[in-house]
Amino acid sequence: MAKRKGLLKYFVLQSGGRDTKHVFTGKQPRGAALKAATRGFTDLKLRERGTKRLHIFVGSRKKTSAPANKPSWMPSMIWESNVKKKGIEHLKKKK
Repeated sequence: MAKRKGLLKYFVLQSGGRDTKHVFTGKQPRGAALKAATRGFTDLKLRERGTKRLHIFVGSRKKTSAPANKPSWMPSMIWESNVKKKGIEHLKKKK
């Protein structure tokens, strides 16, 4: 049997206690949160699909110059994101 390399998980961004249309993927919640922060979201509540977990992060981004060994397609200025995990909430089952 072939070994499965890390499966991607899907995380839905929540706003006001409801799911939005924004879905981010990653092996870990932090990877999805970094993607969301890069796109400009700061108050991050990511619901992991298939579970009852809500991962809560605070994110920020800043404009920095690209590294010297950047590929030719990369612009000279890029967004650098940073996130800090605040905790996990367990969602209750709807009746």
